[in-house]
Amino acid sequence: MNPTEAAAHRPRLSAGDLVRVGGSGLRARRLRAGLSVLGIGIGIAAIVGVLGVSASSQADLLSRLGRLGNLLTVSAGQSFAGDTTPLPTTAPGMIARIPPVQRVAAIGVVPDATVRRTDLIPATDSGGITVAAADPALPATLDAGLSSGGFLNAATERYPAVVLGFDAARFLGIDHAGPDARVYLAGHYFTVVGILRPVDIAPEIDETALIGFPIAGSLLGYPGFPSQIYLRSDPDRVLDVQRVLAVTADPAEPEAVRVNRPSDALAARAATQGAFTGLLFGLGAVALLVGAVGIGNVMVISVLERRSEIGLRRALGASRGQVGMQFLMESLLLSALGGLAGVALGAGVTGGFALVRNLPLTLPPVAVAVGLGSAVVIGLAAGLYPALRAARLAPTEALRGG
Repeated sequence: MNPTEAAAHRPRLSAGDLVRVGGSGLRARRLRAGLSVLGIGIGIAAIVGVLGVSASSQADLLSRLGRLGNLLTVSAGQSFAGDTTPLPTTAPGMIARIPPVQRVAAIGVVPDATVRRTDLIPATDSGGITVAAADPALPATLDAGLSSGGFLNAATERYPAVVLGFDAARFLGIDHAGPDARVYLAGHYFTVVGILRPVDIAPEIDETALIGFPIAGSLLGYPGFPSQIYLRSDPDRVLDVQRVLAVTADPAEPEAVRVNRPSDALAARAATQGAFTGLLFGLGAVALLVGAVGIGNVMVISVLERRSEIGLRRALGASRGQVGMQFLMESLLLSALGGLAGVALGAGVTGGFALVRNLPLTLPPVAVAVGLGSAVVIGLAAGLYPALRAARLAPTEALRGG
């Protein structure tokens, strides 16, 4: 029988046969296969985890940017002479008259005022809590919720009533509002009528004890100047409002007014996170390359150890292509198992991170596609040389070497 007839009568291997043959080689060396899978899995998990964590963080930032996009803050700055210039008491009302402005609320920091649990605690142990007068419209303007009680209103702002920020309440050891919850504020006892939830868009509020402007003036002698004004505007007119805020708040000294847009800081943070994500992605790619080298090394050693098996298969009629495809399939199976394990591990890391940080769980399909696609490419690249080396072995040489 000539070579052409032998090739025509040679049994063909189906895809299922290749998987079974390749899988048998892995089962015979389970520890080595497991370590190779682990190497690829770690690299894939790093890439999937980085993309998933980044996507979850970005989703949270975009959500916060959406809430912050039309929020502006106005605060007292310094004049050209370097003096601190307070905002006029008319500033909130003037700002509210700007047509695109939807909501306005002001706070005024009461200087030298401390808040403690009782008068027996030294004034130096106030925990850095700020005392500020606040408009009743503050929660609506900042989209802030309360964990207990309610906020100041037209009635309670005239009496010794206080609303505590989240961190202030935690420092003072107060977990509920009510008649039995009182704090010693600037030499007077105030009843805690409310406790705020964390205010992400204005974190300074978390460390503040808020009282009404009327009681701050009548009891503490506060003159009523606002320290900071928060406002919401028409989302399509934010820049227009931003341009006229300074001169509207203080026509006499507009240069002494600071206007900020909190979303700008978040946008800068998002850009920084993107650069950091790129760095972590690069590290994951390096780990993946190391795993690929490991699979290639394992497959080369496998070819050397199985020379007699290769020779026997060739002697029984297997073609060079069939022998090469067997080893290429083993490499693909190793990397595919590593890819599946890595995607699962990366998804778990993303879910755990989102749960701990209270973020929306986001696992982009591109992360799964990149993970599994990388595994296939690595399997092909790492198994190509060992497969070619196995295919080139002549039966007599292989049997003699074994």
